[in-house]
Formats: sequence, structure tokens, C-alpha cells
Amino acid sequence: MPALRLFGRKWLAASDDLVFPGLFEIGLRILWLSLLVCVHIRYYDDTWKCSKGGDFVRIYVIGMMALLSAVIIVLVALVNQSAKGSITNVDARKLVPPILLFKLFLIIPEVILNVFGTMWAFCRDMVTCPYEGHFSRTVIEALVIFNWVLFGLAIFGLVMVFDPLGSKRYHEVQGSSSAGESLRHRKGTNVWKRRFRWAFCWMRSDEHGHEAFQQVAGLLSALFRSTDLVPSDVLAGSILLRVKQKRETREMRRIYMLSDDEPKYSTDVNKVFSIAPRWMNMENARHFLRLSMAAYGWPFVMYLHCGTGLFRILNNVSCCSCFGNPQYTMVLEDNCCFCHLAGVKHLSKINEEDILFASFRNHVFELPFCVIIDHKTSNLVVAIRGSISLRDIFTDLTATSDKFEADGLPPDTMAHKGMIAGAEYIAKKLKEIGILEKAQAMYPEYGVILTGHSLGAGVACLLGFKIRPKFPDLKVYAFATPAGLLSREAARLSESFVFTVGVGDDFVMRLGVDSIENLRTGIIQTLHASRLPKYRILLNGLGYTLFGVPSRDLEATWKDETFPEPTRSPLLDSIAIPTVTGSAEAALLSRDLNVRRFSKTRLYTAGRILHIVSRKKTKAEKKSSSSGPGYEMRWAIAEDFMELKVMPRMLLDHLPDNVYKVLDTILREQRDNVSEII
Repeated sequence: MPALRLFGRKWLAASDDLVFPGLFEIGLRILWLSLLVCVHIRYYDDTWKCSKGGDFVRIYVIGMMALLSAVIIVLVALVNQSAKGSITNVDARKLVPPILLFKLFLIIPEVILNVFGTMWAFCRDMVTCPYEGHFSRTVIEALVIFNWVLFGLAIFGLVMVFDPLGSKRYHEVQGSSSAGESLRHRKGTNVWKRRFRWAFCWMRSDEHGHEAFQQVAGLLSALFRSTDLVPSDVLAGSILLRVKQKRETREMRRIYMLSDDEPKYSTDVNKVFSIAPRWMNMENARHFLRLSMAAYGWPFVMYLHCGTGLFRILNNVSCCSCFGNPQYTMVLEDNCCFCHLAGVKHLSKINEEDILFASFRNHVFELPFCVIIDHKTSNLVVAIRGSISLRDIFTDLTATSDKFEADGLPPDTMAHKGMIAGAEYIAKKLKEIGILEKAQAMYPEYGVILTGHSLGAGVACLLGFKIRPKFPDLKVYAFATPAGLLSREAARLSESFVFTVGVGDDFVMRLGVDSIENLRTGIIQTLHASRLPKYRILLNGLGYTLFGVPSRDLEATWKDETFPEPTRSPLLDSIAIPTVTGSAEAALLSRDLNVRRFSKTRLYTAGRILHIVSRKKTKAEKKSSSSGPGYEMRWAIAEDFMELKVMPRMLLDHLPDNVYKVLDTILREQRDNVSEII
């Protein structure tokens, strides 16, 4: 950061991104040079005996050794210069562009020499020698092929770091007026749309595919235009932000200890649920989460049981339908063997006749769902699938706020646009087939339950508002509901019929357009506050990710070297993190917040939220090696999930099987406690 300028344009790489690629190439070049030296020692004298083409061989061997030596020296200098300075200290790396330019020009003689090598290795009529060692020819053939592959990779790398918006005419106008920002936004949106149409060509036929491409392209353009961030900056900034957030968490704990105002988590399940309606309980949550997982079908069975998943669903498949005798009339767009339905039956443990309807149609804004008769709880259950395909991801990322209308909602209610479309699709499908009305006529005493995980949870909440006038006693069990779902007043109204369960550091429960934009700004601020070179941040961040090194160890690594004061962090400057006006990039972000914000309305998660976290052992438990309750919980509010935090378990805590394990563990510990008392 900022992006590298070369050939009069900006690229999607920075001058400090060349350390690891340079070291990798140095290793390859040294190996390559060693093999050529072996060929020279063993074969060079025989080239004078060649009746034809001996000059080609000598030119290739000597020229390539000299050129490789020169390239290695240039690469060493490039790595040395690229490793200097902090991420934003570009002046320390001012020699990187000319060195890189010289390195690129060395490709020309490499190509010429590789042509000579190709003639020696593969054109037998051009080189005729009395002795051609098998070792020498094999080495040359391998090196020639490898060299062409290396050239291909170099071209591929240039394509990957090519910035379509890097032309001078775009960054000459970007700072002049709002017209420049508008031009870059339109150009960026068009670039992202072209990428989507090329990369996801099979989605063009979807009814809403073009609209999704347009919305997601606009979001990505709004997030990254004018920030001058490159992909490695985002990665390094996330590592720095993780350290910053952990340090802030410690400070908040100290403040809470002094003020006695810390959010109260409890391990007593009965105490926590004593203030909640009876239908909100852990047993029901675990049960309906299982049905939510069942909606994922056979891919989730294979995920849970990688080795034995195929055998687990074989008993439930119906291959007779492959011969034109469909067995199920209320199953839409499953494959010929009804593998998705087999996965639903296996995961839900529901009898086949109790699955009234299942749609596995998966297009943009169109989610698979199942309608199930649940005799165990006396309910009609609509289980909506969460994100598992690229089409679902586009539904997730169509995250702008749009007007949402339903009976009982304020007229200015806004919601997640992609999930509104998903809820309207399922509501329309349920109305067409009338399955809920028919089932309720058969079981008038049964209630109606909507349930889903992740994207399915968000759609279930919105669908609840849509069909609640017909089913006033409807309830929603939502798991890992996305944060950017509903405007605040609608989210408050949903607390009467939506039960939301979130675990730990689940990032989706904090994921919304606002939190992503705040994360972007936070990354820029921490990058400007950092004094370490990027390669060191990435190295230590990699170690932290792979081996679970605590951040206090990560901080202690450079304390004496970077900052003399013991209270300073090695990764972040001890001075206050600069505000959004403390740097050129941050000032650009704050120049017009209403224009810079992609979404004009802040959206929140829905329902009454139960937040469950891992409980840390007390000192007494650690000394006695005893194990108390593994989890504690509290009733949270939507405002608690507005900041997107970079945490080690942010993805694992979102996965439905991990949420199920948490609920199952809590219920098992509760039963054990009761049995001990008895």
C-alpha cells in the first residue's frame, strides 16, 4: 500500500509484495543454475565435436548460466528493497519499480536463449553430435519446458495483478470532484460485472442473474474504489486488526471489572430461559436446528461423513425414477435418484410420508426448502436451506437495503434485498401449492414453524412476516441469522415470534454492509498505524493461524526491537489509532459519508437473540483439573453484533454442525447436573 505504479499505471500489487515471490523464484533459479553447471561440466567439451549445431548448444549453456546469475542478483536486490519499511512507507522502497522493470526486461534475452534450448532439445536435425548424454539431454528438456511454463506463469501473474482502473485518466479525475468518484464507480461496477459474466457464465440463464451481478458488482466497487488497497494489504490489515481488537477486548474487560457493568453470561439454563416464552427453549432449538441442517440435503451428509456419507444415503435413494417411473410427485428439481431427498430423510430422521413437499430448485434468489410434518413437536415445519452454492452467495451479497412490505410493519421498513426476493419466492410457491393450508386442515391442532440456518434463517424471518397474517401463532427458529437483515423497528417487532441462536464469534451474525464498510476503514487505519514490514506481519499471522499462537506471544515477539517501552505493541503504534481523517486514504473515505456508504439504511439481525460463548475455566478448576460447564449464555440485543471482528473461530462458530454440538453439549451437561442432584 499504496499500489505499485509501473508502465504508467497502477497494479493490484504493492512494492512490498515481492518478498515471498522473489524468494521462491530465487530458489528455483539456483536449482536451475546448478543443473546447468552440471550439464556444462559433463557435456561442454563434447560440443566442439558436433558436426552440426554445436554453436547453439554453447550459446545456450553459457548464455543461460550468465543470465541466470544476473537474474539471481537482481532478485536478491528486489527482495532486499521490497522488505524495507512499513506498509505505508513507500519511500523506503523507491528502488523497487526500477529494479522490477529491469527484471522484466531480462525476460527478452531469456526467451531468445530458451529458443536455442528448444532447438537443442527437440529439433534433432538441427543439432548433431557424436555423444549426447542421456542426463544432459534430459536436464535440458526439463529446463526448457520449465522455462516456458515459467513464462506462462509470469503472463498469468501479470493478468492477475492487472488493474482495469489503473489507467492515469481514472486516478487523475478521482480526487478532483464527485464526478471522478462517479466515473470510477461506474467503471468499477462494469469491470466486476464482466468478471461475473465470464466466471459464472452458467448463472446468466437465471431469471435474476443479471440483477444479482449488477447489485454485487456495485457493492464491491463501492467498497474498494479509491482506497488504493491491494489484496495482500487486506490480509495484513486483518491480522493487525485482530491484534487491535483483542487488545481492545482486554481493555474493555478491565473497564467492566472496575465498573461492574460487564454483560452477564450465565451457565444456568433455567435461569436464562425463565424470562423467555415457553416455546423458546434449548430442546426445541436443537430439534429444529436438525431440521434446518436436513434442508442442506446430500452435500451436507457428505460433509459430515466424508468417508461413509455415500453409504448412509444409499438406503434412502430411489433409482427406480431413473427409468421413467417417478416415485414422488411433490419433490421438485431433485436428481433422478432423489439424492437430495435422501439426505433430508437421513439428517432429519423423519419418515418419508411426513415430508409433504420439497423443492430443491436453486437459482439466484430461489432457495431450496422442505415442508415437514413434525409429530414430535406437533408442528408443520418449513425448513429453508442456507448458503451452499455460488448462487446462494450472490443472494447473500445482494445486500443493499430495499423496501419490505408486510402486514403490521411500519411503512418505512427496509430489509436485505436478496433475502426479500428469497422470502417472496417461497411465499409464492407455498401459496401456489397450498401445502400449509392442506396440512393444517389435516392437523388443525398443529402449529407452524419456520426454521433455517444462515441465509435460510434470514429468509425464514422475512417469510414469517409475510405469512404471519394467515398463521398468527407462527414461530421462527433462526440460527446464525445475518446482521444486515431488517431495519431496527421491524427487528424489535420480530422478537415476539423469532428465536435467534448465535454461537461465539460467528462472523455472519455480524456481517452486513455497514460492518463490512467499517472493517474496510479499520483495516486502512491499522495499516497506517503499523510500523512493521508486511512480510513480517504475514509470517507471524500465518503462524498464529496454523499453530494458535496467542496474540500476547505475537506481541512479545518484537517488543524490545520495535518499541522500547514495555507498554507498546510491536504491531501497532502506541499512539492512538488515527481517525478517518488521519491519512489520505482515510480522509478520502470520510469525505462524503453518504456517498461512500453503499447502503443508506443500517440493518440489524432479527428476533430475540440468545448468544452462547465458551466458558473459560476458573483458576480453581485449572488447579483441580475439574471441568465445569463448557458454555455460558445471555440474551443479547441486535446492537451487540454491529462490529465485524477478526477472530480465529469466526467461521467455525457459524457452521451448523458446530452450533448443533454446542446445543447438544449444553443439554447433556444440564441432564448430568440434574442426575447428580438426584
